[in-house]
Amino acid sequence: MAVTRLVDVDDAPALARLLAANRDYLAPWSPLQNEALLTEAGQREVLARDLARYGDGAMLPLAILDSGGAVCGRINLNTIVRGAFQNATVGYWVSQDRAGRGLASAAVADVIKIAFGDLGLHRLDASTLLHNTPSQRVLARSGFRPFAVAEAYLKIAGRWQDHILFQLRNPAAT
Repeated sequence: MAVTRLVDVDDAPALARLLAANRDYLAPWSPLQNEALLTEAGQREVLARDLARYGDGAMLPLAILDSGGAVCGRINLNTIVRGAFQNATVGYWVSQDRAGRGLASAAVADVIKIAFGDLGLHRLDASTLLHNTPSQRVLARSGFRPFAVAEAYLKIAGRWQDHILFQLRNPAAT
């Protein structure tokens, strides 16, 4: 059973509540956020932008759903590149009260199926902070392999931090 679906602008209230409630939980793993992103209006802007990028084929923005069908996080295929690369980057988060229930792993499995099936991509990338072992376990269970450490890769929690880079190739692609 799929635990993801395409986001909708009407998800803005739920996502704003989740992000506000999980501000401290997500802060160590996220770029510094503008306070406006924690509001319904801010989330409507984010969702409208993401859906426009989806319409252009540049990303796949999905909501993660719990067993009752409520939105409890997001997972995206970002920076979809076609041509010779056929690649995208996976990014996700799940609310603290739903963490550890397999939702992130199920969402990553959904995204892999879409990426390698419907989208016909060749490769997926993901990255985690060096100390984000829960996310590393999600990626490893999903078949991603670490291949490098990138120094000062992303500005997370207000400072440039090293990341482990992961990849997963489409086994059907030659």
